[in-house]
Amino acid sequence: MTEYLFPDNTVLCNFPIEITKESDIRKIDQIRRAVFGGTDDQPLKHLGEAQTCYVIKNWADLAGSWWISDDGEALRYAKFQGITTRETIDLMSIAVADGDISARDAFDVMQQMADSDRYLRLPKSAEELRR
Repeated sequence: MTEYLFPDNTVLCNFPIEITKESDIRKIDQIRRAVFGGTDDQPLKHLGEAQTCYVIKNWADLAGSWWISDDGEALRYAKFQGITTRETIDLMSIAVADGDISARDAFDVMQQMADSDRYLRLPKSAEELRR
């Protein structure tokens, strides 16, 4: 099995995923509306979250993929569905532990993200990323 990481609301892992089966499209729209509050007047709003959840949960070749998001509601739903989830803080902690980035640099990047109106859970200090 190949492991995929799905960043929420972005191009999914730099490879296209086409959803063409009508039954999949209907189920995704049901999730978009019922779970994420999607409406008729904004048909693309919350579509990425609904698609991501659906394909990770229902397509065998994507089973075991991670859903990466900083959207608390999307994360709660994904966890409820049994999908492995991670937030930016988790990825930065992994990168620090693997020696890919220093805790100080990871902390600074996260602060810059927050300063750019990204909503993410922030560590209290750089040391918190060394878990």
